[in-house]
Amino acid sequence: MGFDGMIGGGHALVAMLGLLGVLLLIVSLFVNNQVAHYTQRDERHKEKQLEYYRNTFSQLGVILLGIGVSLFIFFFQQNYLERQRKDAQTQELLGKLAVRLSRAAPLLEFVAEIDPVLDDGGAYLAPEDGGSNRAVTASGEALVKQAEAIALLEREIDLDEFTAMQFSDDFQASPLVNQIDPHLWFGMVKDESDLQYAIEQLRQDYGDLHAALAAQSPDEGNSDPTAAGGVKREVLDVLWDYAWLRDRSRRLVGRACWFLSHGPAFLSAKPTSAVETRYDSHQEWLEQAKSILEQVSAGGENCYAMLKLAEQS
Repeated sequence: MGFDGMIGGGHALVAMLGLLGVLLLIVSLFVNNQVAHYTQRDERHKEKQLEYYRNTFSQLGVILLGIGVSLFIFFFQQNYLERQRKDAQTQELLGKLAVRLSRAAPLLEFVAEIDPVLDDGGAYLAPEDGGSNRAVTASGEALVKQAEAIALLEREIDLDEFTAMQFSDDFQASPLVNQIDPHLWFGMVKDESDLQYAIEQLRQDYGDLHAALAAQSPDEGNSDPTAAGGVKREVLDVLWDYAWLRDRSRRLVGRACWFLSHGPAFLSAKPTSAVETRYDSHQEWLEQAKSILEQVSAGGENCYAMLKLAEQS
């Protein structure tokens, strides 16, 4: 049984003891009236008998009432201490969340550099899902430019920095984690897992792309028809993992900002389909999430602006 259940049961016990104590005192008063009646009639035997009952009822009533009052004070103090402890834990968790968000949000400036590469000619979709923008169909000189852009992003984006987006690390270290809506918790953990998967895949993709280029420049690699096919495959792999990287990182930052916007009440927050739903494209997610994230702020910054500014930078 949890503490709240114990407190609830304690309140019932206090009420029962208090009520029983009061009833016994009332009975003792009634018996006392009978004692006075038999005293006037000089029936000593009956008077002594009723005095015994009166004293017994009054003593039991006082004892039970005293126990009830003592238990009431005890449970009141315990409830107060529990609330104080929970408030302290909540503030500590909010502080950790704010610090981690302040470290994670700037990474979206680098994520924004991926947008022009992926969304060249339209919202990026995976090739098997019908993606047909220039990021997917590029060949020849356009493919050379893609490979050059990827090489620049490889130097610009430090994949190790994305460990700052492991928000669940702070949550799982707190005893309050079981109070978070399971859908929100599972969504957060899955996004983090997907992000880590994309990071590990990108490291491999970079190595595979280098191998396909065989230490040549992108222009030189593209001039070789055999090498060009391999370069195209590796470029598509990189773009696919870039899509995961930007979508999951923005989801994590957006959700964390949304959490913070609730203040101490974030533990009772319920998931919103606009933010949690998986869409065909990242652009569609941004459009749907705008209706929610644009309405809330954290740390003086609008939660959607935190994503949109990075997107447009």
